[in-house]
Amino acid sequence: MPDKCRFLIPEQIDTPGPESIRDIVESTTEYRTTEDVRERIGEFDAIILRGIQLDADLIEAADNLKLISKHGVGLDSVDIDGASERGIVVCNTPQANSRTVAEATIMLLLATRRNVVQADQAVRAGDWNARADWDRFRRHTIEDDTLGLYGFGNIAREVAKMAVGMGMRCVTYDPYIRDEDLLKGVSGKTDKQSLFEAADVVSVHAPLTNETHRAVGIEELREIDYLINTARGEIVDEEGLRQALNEDLVAAGLDVLNEEPPSADNPLLKRDDVVLTPHFGTLSVAALQLMSEGAAKNVRAVYEGEIPNSAVNSEKI
Repeated sequence: MPDKCRFLIPEQIDTPGPESIRDIVESTTEYRTTEDVRERIGEFDAIILRGIQLDADLIEAADNLKLISKHGVGLDSVDIDGASERGIVVCNTPQANSRTVAEATIMLLLATRRNVVQADQAVRAGDWNARADWDRFRRHTIEDDTLGLYGFGNIAREVAKMAVGMGMRCVTYDPYIRDEDLLKGVSGKTDKQSLFEAADVVSVHAPLTNETHRAVGIEELREIDYLINTARGEIVDEEGLRQALNEDLVAAGLDVLNEEPPSADNPLLKRDDVVLTPHFGTLSVAALQLMSEGAAKNVRAVYEGEIPNSAVNSEKI
């Protein structure tokens, strides 16, 4: 790093992070679109990244870039291999938003299970007597149900703690987690199909990779009653999900979609057996501050000649 570094930050980020590295920063530039970044990427030493895609072309043009620090966890928007080839450290802020996203997961689970959207619509339409429609609103409690966790990272661990506390059984499939690393009350499955066969509801907590892209499709959905996704939309095959919904196989709670924002003709928008939220699972006061501070700490670490503990490509560089 030079004596003073120049870095890009997202269009919106809590102030504690940037304030904490003001002493090592020569200039700070906010961006709003990928094209803004494309025009100026060669000027900067570090990026605190939120939603912009850093593809191979952008990485190739980043002549001075030393660090990509994700304000969050998911790094599917970054060409990590390209960054590694150019010696650029790529890191994130693990655990900063784990509790917040876990709470959003449980919220969607309960809202989906109890037909909250339909009940809300009934009240707003003046139909207080909708409660008399037992077939529409009568549901089993979640106690004694089995929650399947597809992926068992930090967020899934928080979800498991809450679910076990509410009386649910928990199973997980994550090929990168050993059985001895699971929490009390959580049992591991050896493959994805076994997870779906054992679960009443599955919550998605895997990163988006070539392995997990559209990994949840119609065959998996035939095995469960409810699907919750607060990870990445592309992990779920939306065509398969629509088929499962049309066949009345599942209901779903989704904080993420294949296309964000969704087009106005997306069939999911017209269904009342799907609860939708706008990819807001990370939006809590605590999480936004922790992500801001964590992303800035990564900048300072690289400025001081260190590789942050959260670097995902430390071995390659």
